[in-house]
This record gives sequence, C-alpha cells and structure tokens, in this order.
Amino acid sequence: MFLAIDIGNSNIVIALHQNTEWAHSFRYETKELQPEYYYESALRNLLLEWGVHNSDVNKCAVSSVVPDMNDAILNAVYSVTGTIPLLLGPDIFKALDLAVPHPYEIGSDLVCNAYAAIKKYGNQCIVVDFGTALTFTVIDAIKGIIGVTIAPGLKTAINSLSSQTAQLPLVSLEMPPSVIGHDTASAIQAGVLRGYVGLVNEILNSMKTELNEPYKVIATGGLSAILHPLEQSFDSIDKMLTLDGSKLIYEYCQDLKTTYLQN
Repeated sequence: MFLAIDIGNSNIVIALHQNTEWAHSFRYETKELQPEYYYESALRNLLLEWGVHNSDVNKCAVSSVVPDMNDAILNAVYSVTGTIPLLLGPDIFKALDLAVPHPYEIGSDLVCNAYAAIKKYGNQCIVVDFGTALTFTVIDAIKGIIGVTIAPGLKTAINSLSSQTAQLPLVSLEMPPSVIGHDTASAIQAGVLRGYVGLVNEILNSMKTELNEPYKVIATGGLSAILHPLEQSFDSIDKMLTLDGSKLIYEYCQDLKTTYLQN
C-alpha cells in the first residue's frame, strides 16, 4: 500500500492508495509544529480506523511546503510503518522526466500537480490549484514547467478582510445568489467569490492568448468546487491531482533506481 502525505499551509492531507485507487483520505488543519508523538498517534489512529495494518504500508511519499514539519512527520511515518518516506524536493525534481526550472524555489505541490497533469491529461496543461494560494501552473511535456502565476487564495482573501478591518466579520466560503450584497456577509461573499470568478477567467484567457496553443485546464485543491460558475472553464476537476503526482513521482524514482542498478 502507498501512503501519500501532502503538507500544505492550510491542511495536511493523508491518503492511502490500495490496488488501483485512493481507498482512504483524511484532511487535518495545519497547526503549529507539534511533538513527534502527536503525528505518530494521529497516523496510528487513522490506519486503525481504516482497518489497515501498519506493516501493510510499504511505500510513502511526502510533499511539503512547510519545512519545519518535515522531520517530525517523516520520523512518525517510519515509527508507525517501518517505511522510510521519500521526501519530494529539488534533487528529485532535477532527475524527473519533466523539466523543472528553479527546483529550489518551486513548491513540491506545484511539481506534483504538473507531473500528474501531464501524465494523466495530455502534453499541454494549465493547473489551477485552489489552496492557501491560488496558483496557475503552465506545463508542456517537452518544455517542462513553463511558468507559474500566484494570487492570494480564497481563504486568505476572506481571512485578510476580517483580520485587517475592525467591523468586517469572517464569513463562510459560499457563492452568493447575487453579485450585489444585501448584508455584510453577502457583500463580502459577492466581492471575493464572484470577484475570483473574474480573476480566474481573466488569467486563463490571457494565458491562452499568450500561449496561442490548446492547453487543457485542470482544477484541483480543496476549494476547487466552490466557484460553481467556473465549471465550464475547466476541462476537468481533479481533487486528487497532487496526491497522484506524488505517487507517480515516487514510482518514477523507483524505476530510476532499478535502471541504475541494472546498468
């Protein structure tokens, strides 16, 4: 069984791949760094809840954009399963069969998204990831990762309004029925959520004009389904894209090791 862990700024996603599918997944809120036993206990409890024996997990990859948590979670996985996780990072990115510019700067989640998109959807893709940041990653199978565009994520924008103003409350991420707000909550929802519909479409349209070639647009991230008016802008919505990418990269690295050993 393959265990994937995606450590993001907002959430830590843990998922288990069994046979041909992601059989289980769980999303934690990312908090301040906890003692190692906290992550160890959480993983033990998850596997127990899923009915999975610890020793059945024999493969693991970790994607992380929160470096301070890496050692604690890597050690927890090893303590629980006896498996040494593969931490996705620059040395691995430089060895991939997809060109990754600035491997020491780019987030591992974006590389996972890019790798999975090309392997699953075709030779030219734009991945829109609705996370803590809203990212647009442009990928070409031959040229590699062409570039990335970054904007504040939906939650980041909503939280910023609430934390930086005296009288604006924190509101839920729900698409309002009207673009004109009729109370404070719907006014914020109209401005942020409907505003983001325009933001996403404008960036995608500008990218397609600049690229002047047919690129498939793939949406992912925990908030990818909130902006309903955008559904027609995407060729596919794939919430497991980052996890698929970590698994595909892990498998590529194993194949690479086998090739080196054979040679």
